[in-house]
Amino acid sequence: MQRLSQKILLLSGWKRALIAFMIGALTALALAPFHFFFIGFLTFPILVWLLDGAVGPIEAGRIARHFPAFWTGWFFGFGYFVAGLWWISNALLVEAPEFAWAIPLAVLGLPALLAIFYGAATVLARSFWSSSVARIFVLAASFGVAEWLRTFVLTGFPWNALSNTIQPSPLMMQSSAFVGADAMNVLAVACFALPAAFFTKGRERILALLCFMILLGGHLSIGVWRLNYSPEPDAEGSIVRIVQPAVDQSTKLEPGDGKVVFDALLELSSQPIVDETLARPRYIIWPETSVPFILTREPQAVAAIADMLKVGQSLIAGVVREEVDEDSDGSQRRYYNSMLLINDEGIITSAADKTHLVPFGEYLPFSEQLKQWGFKAVAAADRGYFSGAQRRSLPISTGLTAIPLICYEVIFGGEINRLEKTDGLMINVTNDAWYGHTPGPYQHFHQSQLRAVEMGMPMVRAANNGISGFIDAKGRIKAKLEYGQTGAIDAELPASLAIPFGKQFQSQIFWLLVVLFATIGIVSRTRG
Repeated sequence: MQRLSQKILLLSGWKRALIAFMIGALTALALAPFHFFFIGFLTFPILVWLLDGAVGPIEAGRIARHFPAFWTGWFFGFGYFVAGLWWISNALLVEAPEFAWAIPLAVLGLPALLAIFYGAATVLARSFWSSSVARIFVLAASFGVAEWLRTFVLTGFPWNALSNTIQPSPLMMQSSAFVGADAMNVLAVACFALPAAFFTKGRERILALLCFMILLGGHLSIGVWRLNYSPEPDAEGSIVRIVQPAVDQSTKLEPGDGKVVFDALLELSSQPIVDETLARPRYIIWPETSVPFILTREPQAVAAIADMLKVGQSLIAGVVREEVDEDSDGSQRRYYNSMLLINDEGIITSAADKTHLVPFGEYLPFSEQLKQWGFKAVAAADRGYFSGAQRRSLPISTGLTAIPLICYEVIFGGEINRLEKTDGLMINVTNDAWYGHTPGPYQHFHQSQLRAVEMGMPMVRAANNGISGFIDAKGRIKAKLEYGQTGAIDAELPASLAIPFGKQFQSQIFWLLVVLFATIGIVSRTRG
């Protein structure tokens, strides 16, 4: 193995770039739906060995000296994001050929941009590099900072954070309840990369093995304890029905098909209960933009919802909400991607708007200029969406409040964690039909599981084409509808868990790890 590491260390030019790209692409196999997390124990050690040899020429300038390290990290990230995000291009085929020209931007452009974060991480790590095991902790801290930056730079896009790769199942998700998603990025890279030092001699090998056993053993032990010995959440008592109409996205966009889609939603919502042990559903949930027209413009549709709902039932529906500017003559309208609560009398009792919109999907950055050039947002028709002023909780009933998460808002763990925890649930409505039967919907569902664990709250997820389901506060799937399956499922809503010790200090835990790991690297380099 030492001979192999030496061969990898000596690679340069296109060979180094190719290997970095390949191991990045292989690392994506640790993501949903594959969950081959053990691949990280191969790919990250190779990345370490590549960085061991990523040294710029002595005569190069201060900036040029970092090029080998940057490009090593960049190609690793490029491979990881191409393999993990290629499915985004499927959304551009829904209205092809109008958006087909942008497919290369989705498949290659977005990964190329995201890979800059990983390139910056390897430059930072290489600046404090040494020949000891300490370099692995520096690498972990650097990737942790890069992933933290991905949560907010350019509006943020932390999809497929590296922490996801070491959390394939509820058993391996429980650590995040205590340290949070940001710290898990640091610990995941450290755990995956430590085997690079297994083949050195003397105390370095023993130290690496010891650190590896502590990290991986602790990670698994927390999972075993929390799933088997910690208190279980009691059932909240309310029965919830999730409706999954499985409507093809191109059908939703066809003029005249709105009534067909709406009638299908009503029919699925009215189906008799299959499980005789359950009471009648108290809440019915429809997915994101489930109603293919502006609901408030159609009083007969609102009346049909009221007729469908039994006494005491409520509907939580993902819809497009329209707001007329009172200062105009009615011609100025704003549209919001929203979640509405409708009672059995057809009255909208509360609403929550999406606050974190998808750039180029739901709105156009620099819209005035881009519209002159013929651009428009992919998923917003010609109207475009406005973001909600602030994230609001959704009061469901007395004593039950929901955190509404529309579409990819569920991937922003840091934003959700900063919200005040409610005695209720999280509701994620989404329309993953844009992405077809690809890894996208599976990755999205997996991240919903992680948020449930981190928040200690159940997650109810309604997706147009799937995957829909009930996730308890420990990330376990209680019931679900698979991708492409049409139907409705009923389940009793689990209760929230007590806030884990350390949850309110997750930001401090993250930065403590970064500082600690960076200090280890700096001290080792100074001594070396």
